[in-house]
Amino acid sequence: MYKPLELFIGLRYTRAKRRNHFISFISVISMLGIMLGVVALITVLSVMNGFHKEVRERILGMASHATISSYQNDLTEWKQVMRLSTEHANVVGQAPFIEAQTMLTNGQRVNGALLKGILPEYESRVSDVGEHMLAGRLDRLEAGAFDIILGKELALLLGVTVGDSVTVVTPQIRVTPAGAMPRLKRFSVIGIFEVGMGEYDRGVALIHLQDAAKLLRMDESVSGVRLKLDDLYLAPRVSRELAAQLPGVYRVSDWTLQHRNFFSALRTEKRMMSLILFLIVAVAAFNIVSTLVMVVTDKQSDIAILRTLGISPRSVMGIFMIQGATIGFIGTLLGIAGGILLSLNLESLVKSVESLFGIDFLDPNIYYISTLPSDLHWGDVGMISVSAFLITLLATLYPAWRASRTQPAEALRYE
Repeated sequence: MYKPLELFIGLRYTRAKRRNHFISFISVISMLGIMLGVVALITVLSVMNGFHKEVRERILGMASHATISSYQNDLTEWKQVMRLSTEHANVVGQAPFIEAQTMLTNGQRVNGALLKGILPEYESRVSDVGEHMLAGRLDRLEAGAFDIILGKELALLLGVTVGDSVTVVTPQIRVTPAGAMPRLKRFSVIGIFEVGMGEYDRGVALIHLQDAAKLLRMDESVSGVRLKLDDLYLAPRVSRELAAQLPGVYRVSDWTLQHRNFFSALRTEKRMMSLILFLIVAVAAFNIVSTLVMVVTDKQSDIAILRTLGISPRSVMGIFMIQGATIGFIGTLLGIAGGILLSLNLESLVKSVESLFGIDFLDPNIYYISTLPSDLHWGDVGMISVSAFLITLLATLYPAWRASRTQPAEALRYE
């Protein structure tokens, strides 16, 4: 009895059994449509977030959060950079490196590769490559031994395995009695890694930092220092803060710049997928329009009586907006619950389906990511919930406005 009149009548219309059961059926269909749309949005965005997180972790497992280097590829103050980065509160790991584009050969097989000189004891602080060794160990790299660790696909392309040898050809030229020749050095393969990204598995080779310095004639210099942070999103700010404390001018880079196009493509894909899936909710909202139009037609005499008793057109409009909003709210609420439950249990559910039917949704022989990851973001859930409810609320405007325009005399003429 204390409820506003519009809310009381609108909720009563929603609960009441209508003479026209087809209208009730359309209402249920509208509610289910909104629910399915919200479930699909939450689940798909969670899966996309999971794939993005998996790819980002694999990229950053080899690439650094931030890098400080010189413009001439010969950072001589690298020990000072290491010391300053150790003192920074957000830096949890640092490692010097030398890198150069080279060719690797084995007999008639030739393949280009990024040769990276590392210190094994420091490399584990900034990358996860040591955790992805298929054969050998990262800490077996020793100065002066001229050993090398290859990515899995690079080793397959060269036709080598642990114990074999490969020749590294650098772009540097040495003068011999026979003429100018590129610098060559024979390395023994002591390990093979697989991080699950073709860019690295097919194009990266690791050697000891001192061996790289000798091969590339860099003496005491390095190409740069890689940094790992406690929060990867602070990489742009932290790298610039450290560079500002050093004398001279340095090149500062971070993961957001090194892979900008890739991550921009992922964000664009997510936005477009969200837009496409919102069409499901929009279709369900059109069903609400149809439902309310038929309810308004069915309730013409009721509206006329209410108008005769003194209710205003604005109140009539409020009654039907509340009825449509109730359908949208219930559908959105059920969709949120279903989407959250499905997203949180998606991986185990997919595994159960795969074991039940003996199939693989993502064949590990074809795809690097063979599971269906799910990463639920509550921000996405909130955005989807508010957007879905607003769409359903907008869908009620026209039928409610049409109800408010009902003329009592015209509606009751044939009653």
